[in-house]
Amino acid sequence: MKQTISILKKADELTIIDDELDIYLEIPHIAYAEVKKEDGGNAILFTNVVDKKSGTKFEEPVLMNVFGSYRRCEILFGRTIESIADEITELLHMKPPAGIMDKISMGSKLLSLKNIFPKRLSGRGECQKVQYLDDEIDLYKLPVLTTWEQDGGPFITMGQVYTQSLDGEMVNLGMYRLQVYDKNHLGMHWQIHKDSSHFFDQYQKAGKKMPVSIAIGGNPLYTWCATAPLPYGVNELLMYGLITKTPAQLVKSITTPLYIPKDVDYVIEGWVDTHELKIEGPFGDHTGYYTLEEEYPVMEVSAITTRKDKVFLATVVGKPPLEDKYMGWATGKIFFPLLKTTVPDLIDYHMPENSGFHNLIIAKIKTLYKGHAKQSMHAFWGVGQMSFVKHAIFLDENAPKLENYQALATYILNRFTPKCMFVTEGILDALDHSSPETLVGGKLGIDVTAAHNVEAPQLLDDEALLTKVKELVPDVVGLHQFMTRTKNPITVISVNKTKNAKEYFNALVTLSTNIRIVVFVDAEKNDIENAYMLVWRVTNNIDSQRDIYTSGLMVGVDGTNKNQLDGFTREWPDDVDCTLSVIESLKERGIWDFEDKLYDKYQLS
Repeated sequence: MKQTISILKKADELTIIDDELDIYLEIPHIAYAEVKKEDGGNAILFTNVVDKKSGTKFEEPVLMNVFGSYRRCEILFGRTIESIADEITELLHMKPPAGIMDKISMGSKLLSLKNIFPKRLSGRGECQKVQYLDDEIDLYKLPVLTTWEQDGGPFITMGQVYTQSLDGEMVNLGMYRLQVYDKNHLGMHWQIHKDSSHFFDQYQKAGKKMPVSIAIGGNPLYTWCATAPLPYGVNELLMYGLITKTPAQLVKSITTPLYIPKDVDYVIEGWVDTHELKIEGPFGDHTGYYTLEEEYPVMEVSAITTRKDKVFLATVVGKPPLEDKYMGWATGKIFFPLLKTTVPDLIDYHMPENSGFHNLIIAKIKTLYKGHAKQSMHAFWGVGQMSFVKHAIFLDENAPKLENYQALATYILNRFTPKCMFVTEGILDALDHSSPETLVGGKLGIDVTAAHNVEAPQLLDDEALLTKVKELVPDVVGLHQFMTRTKNPITVISVNKTKNAKEYFNALVTLSTNIRIVVFVDAEKNDIENAYMLVWRVTNNIDSQRDIYTSGLMVGVDGTNKNQLDGFTREWPDDVDCTLSVIESLKERGIWDFEDKLYDKYQLS
């Protein structure tokens, strides 16, 4: 981490804050605002870190937002993201050499691959210079942040979680949030679909405790590797070797059989009793909502080791945009060649950060036959973490660049009819809150690879249309129309909901000559002119099997919070919001550096 700090400082990508700041809300709130600035703001080093509740002053600084810009990602990767993707493409398409020069070239490439495999060392690493065992173990001596007011406690948010299969043949590096319960117990939020959860099942069936080692810090690439969507059983640290051309150098943990990089800043070792579960959460998550309380495994800490000059690495999640925007960008680019092996005619794809990534994918393909787009959607929905995607829009090869949202939306809406949509059911991320049941829900596909000839509606201005709409639906509060120069304008209507939104939609069918796509949202906490945050709200809140309606050329979308009016029986989570008293305190001390217009745009509270 010290080397990373030096690199970021030289690149003018680091802000150092020496003011005394609390691990409870203050530090996370500053980092949360910083990453929402243009181009992701700066990485921040907090040098004067305290826990005001306990009166503790920490000796180590806290580093945040390290991956929070495109430029910083490439600085930390040490090369362009495209060059990594190109190298993977070349490896995937390697052919037998045709002549002596080809053999020499291939030999050179294959020789470079010898460095991708992690190397196990004997002896101890820098991460084990300071050791805490038995009664010395105290997680509260680490500056673990409490990010949000409703969080169940402090959470480690950038932990590299190292696990292995029962037989020791497979190892995994993942990233899961880790709740601090007390001095020597951590909650393991590995969801049912994750590799560590599969290993947990093996140990549970065998009636054995499961070893876990958690690293924090070191080369930031270790942390990124923990998020890499590699197939089951593939060691994520192979990506470190591929990117850097040097093997990750590992040392054995002191109290578990697991190996961790020798140069990380912290290692928390322990054992999970596979027959003990404990309530974990709530936690303000990257969906922008709180993940509700649920039972998860618990790790009893058996050792904590650190470097002498340690730095605590953390991130903050909540409403977009956040650091994961840039990490996700790098991941998407790097793993594009692997995705093409499943969908060979894929040209490009994009997962907007304001849809929480898994809520929407937009893809461009070369269509070769009828139904090709639907086939490709199902391929996506059957592959690893892509299987969690709720909504997919597929376009043909002539579509605009997928990051050009204005041109892209125009292209889609000028080709769209309700016949472009199909709804199916599939697996969902455990963090999804909108489906009637956990883990399974609706999937919406929109195929606009072919153009459909549709006449535009008879437009009214917002005020005139609102008057007509209110006559039919008295619960309506406001109305705003987007993309009015297309054949399928989008009308966003805010309501004080007293009935199921389908009743509102049915009442508005008489206005089908004026309305094409109508989206209902709650009047409370929604700005109907803020397209960025409306995408966040609606893609989070809908289950396509329940919340999409059609009548002729008219489509309705229910983006409201669900309750008993909708037959929804699960608990609906709260939005993740900043604590106003914390912001006011930071302002009074001259530490809060965030424009009001951005505060409103990204709805911090």
